[in-house]
Amino acid sequence: MSNLLSTQPGKPSASKRQFGAGDGWSAGARAQVGFNTFPVAPTTGGQAPAATTAGAHMTPGTPATGHPLQDTRHNIRLLDQENEIKRAFTDIEAIMVDVGGAITGEDAAERIQAIAQARLGFEFPRDWLNGSWSRPVNVRRLFAYSVFKAFEKLAARKFDRQYAEWSDGESAPELIQKWGFHAIDITPCADGRLSGVVDYILRVPPTVVTSRKSFAGAMFDVEESVRCWADVELRRHREGVPNAADEPTRYLKIGVYHTSSSDPSHEGCAAHGSDERQAAQALLDRVNAFQQAVENSYCCGATVATLLIGVDTDTDAIKVHIPDAAGALSLDRYVDNADMFETTRSMSREQAKDAIRATVARVAGVADNDAATEGMRWFAGYLLKNNMAQIEYVRAYHDGRYPDLGHTERFITVGDSFDDVQMRNLAYQAQMETVEEGAADMDVGIKIFKGLNIKNDLPVPVFVHFQYSGAVPGARERAVARGLRLEQAIRDRYAGLVSHKWLYTFVSVRDQAGAGPIEMIEGAEFNTNGKCSCSCQKKD
Repeated sequence: MSNLLSTQPGKPSASKRQFGAGDGWSAGARAQVGFNTFPVAPTTGGQAPAATTAGAHMTPGTPATGHPLQDTRHNIRLLDQENEIKRAFTDIEAIMVDVGGAITGEDAAERIQAIAQARLGFEFPRDWLNGSWSRPVNVRRLFAYSVFKAFEKLAARKFDRQYAEWSDGESAPELIQKWGFHAIDITPCADGRLSGVVDYILRVPPTVVTSRKSFAGAMFDVEESVRCWADVELRRHREGVPNAADEPTRYLKIGVYHTSSSDPSHEGCAAHGSDERQAAQALLDRVNAFQQAVENSYCCGATVATLLIGVDTDTDAIKVHIPDAAGALSLDRYVDNADMFETTRSMSREQAKDAIRATVARVAGVADNDAATEGMRWFAGYLLKNNMAQIEYVRAYHDGRYPDLGHTERFITVGDSFDDVQMRNLAYQAQMETVEEGAADMDVGIKIFKGLNIKNDLPVPVFVHFQYSGAVPGARERAVARGLRLEQAIRDRYAGLVSHKWLYTFVSVRDQAGAGPIEMIEGAEFNTNGKCSCSCQKKD
């Protein structure tokens, strides 16, 4: 069985970005615009755009010879979303160049504020704009704050994620329950190239994803995952949500690791030294430990289903490790969707779906009509079908391979996840409640941003975010306290970066029940009082 992950030649392309070595823009930065200057394709108003010249990174339109399982309408929606998100950050750079030119003079504060109001749609905190020739306005902090406000605006935008709720005219959540799963828990690596794993790569309906938390190397906390499972099962028993507890469905845990087919030795998972097999094995061990923990801790046949997925972050093609008849996973038993895409591209839509199902059954080592494995096999086929539309998306709008093969994340986010704004390389995401438990994840993120931002004279924006339930008395106050406590711990751990004005932190909370707006909490950046904003208490 030839299911080895194929590698294709390709050349990484770096995105050159610069920011001033001092508090304002450097001369080099003024001359070279570079922050997130990615090509943006014209939006189409819902109509398929016309093709442009060959070689453009985001060629509009789906080729006439596209794959039979492509989803043109959904791809156009996702393209418009991607473009809108990219524009929100791309504009910041040019604006900061103008801000950097307005940081001197008696009316500097007024001129900077006017630029912010007119072009960014918000004002900077007034006391941040008080500068002099010896202590100029800290443009790095203004830049980091602008990145936060841009994301805040995108979160308030509430992108429509409902298209994934349907699959070939049928309700996807109902299909997934029919296949035997009442909840899906997805754990990807914290790498920003997996930031779009739910909406783009897998295209799973958000209503069935009960948890999506990212960790460096996807090394999730087993005990916390057991608690998430128990919460879901308790609601089934008490409320019949998402379905009654006596229905024969299971909780599905999906672990997602990644590699780079263009440069597997350097652009793979940083937490595992870009060793794909090591990343996959470590995650498989963790997924198996979670399953065993549930079975050992609870009675009455309690168990969960598990699935392992690898992503080629250059093309978004996945390989799905198919469980055998006993439900066991193996690193060497999988369907490579890049190969499957090529195998089925000349077929009709129904032929392609049949070919996927037959291949999944063959890899699982069971008959096409095996009742015991049918649900998992059909779900795996559903993921492969969805991902073929994503492979076509990358082919249509990114020439088949992303131009930014490596890291181009805009910021680091820690705490709880932001799920309603998704895009590849949007953020490095490290879910944690304390630095102690997430130190390894955070260290990997800082290492990435030292090469990505600081090396190119850009500051590192870190967003600390926690959700709370408005139905629980005092929940907001506790979320705020957790956020401020984690913020200070991060600043203490990376005190050198803070004191040298490389790292900036912002705290926010949100009521998860009402899906309301992000509420910014004035933390350390707003309370420096002329002192260094880490705990060393030096003068700023």
